[in-house]
Amino acid sequence: MILEMKVPSPGESITEVEIATWLVADGDYVEKDQAIAEVDSDKATLELPAEASGIITLKAEEGDAVAVGQVVCLIDTSAEKPAGADSKSSEGTKTESEGAVEKKVEKEVAKVQTEAPKTYASGAASPAAKKVLAEKNMSASDVTGTGKDGRITQDDAVKAVPSMGTPTGGRRGESRSRLSMLRRKVAERLVSAKNETAMLTTFNEVDMTAIFKLREEYKEAFKNKHGLGLGFMSFFTLAAVKALKEYPAVNSMIDGQEMISFDFCDISIAVSGPKGLMVPVIRNAENLTFRGVEAEVKRLAIRARDGQITVDEMTGGTFTISNGGVFGSMLSTPIINPPQSAILGMHNIVERPVAIDGHVEIRPIMYLAVSYDHRIIDGKESVGFLVAIKNALENPTELLMDNDVKRALEL
Repeated sequence: MILEMKVPSPGESITEVEIATWLVADGDYVEKDQAIAEVDSDKATLELPAEASGIITLKAEEGDAVAVGQVVCLIDTSAEKPAGADSKSSEGTKTESEGAVEKKVEKEVAKVQTEAPKTYASGAASPAAKKVLAEKNMSASDVTGTGKDGRITQDDAVKAVPSMGTPTGGRRGESRSRLSMLRRKVAERLVSAKNETAMLTTFNEVDMTAIFKLREEYKEAFKNKHGLGLGFMSFFTLAAVKALKEYPAVNSMIDGQEMISFDFCDISIAVSGPKGLMVPVIRNAENLTFRGVEAEVKRLAIRARDGQITVDEMTGGTFTISNGGVFGSMLSTPIINPPQSAILGMHNIVERPVAIDGHVEIRPIMYLAVSYDHRIIDGKESVGFLVAIKNALENPTELLMDNDVKRALEL
């Protein structure tokens, strides 16, 4: 029996995917549920498992864009598994590799044999060519001759282009690789955000002293109790939730001629995965504790790193937090994640001299940035929103923990 394997729908609104990599070769024997391909959608990379055991026949090439529901391979389920299939496959691969090397060597030998033999005239410039090269301040070694026996003609010298830099003798190669569907979609969304929103950015700074003291005092107890690190993301997520409740326009988005506001906070967190930037969502962050946020951040980060994140886990956020500080960024203007209307950018923490009650102290300072869509968020709201985050982070015991640290951390 011949089974037709069709592209399954990876999520709502996705109509096509791209064959990123075939994990098997045409004619291989595959087992049921064995991963046979990696497919890229515009939101994630997913594995395509075999629906049955048998001999596979591929019907699409790597890099092909295929519609959801399209047949990409056939599996002959009546075929029996060949004895020693694994070793045979390995030997076949080795033979193919050796064959490819032999063909390459043959081509190189043929190329050498067909090259014109060099003589005393090879690379020598004619008198007229010498004059032209001298005017261009070029040497004969910079030009490839097309005349008899490789002689440099006047025409060769006229067409020669002087080097615009100092020769270094180093490599000057280049390579091309096709962008994945995910990367292309990210690029489209970023350009769309710049072109279709009235994006502005406001900045502030936050003194991280209070959070440093809390983490230093309670991080070991928190880890022993919950098996999780007490990181910065839980403080920033809960501070953002508090600020979003105070400034609901920031937790809104435009839909045609209408503004949609949400009474829940689905916080998207930008993380770097093997296939590029991914933005999984922490659902109903307003209902989570510090432990809840840290557990969800860890879960989503691991799934993104391992390429297991799903489309549903990256859809529907109402506000985004991006942490460029982990890469050493001091300051940036984050780009809005459409259709959202705002994004918070975190940056690195650096000890800086600051004025405290009339005298200078060294404090751990982080610069913050909020990019927002000015079409529905006014400057007053954006500044007030960022100040609300700043106040919550500088006074976490009072504003995020209700003056009960152990209860807030569930210790």
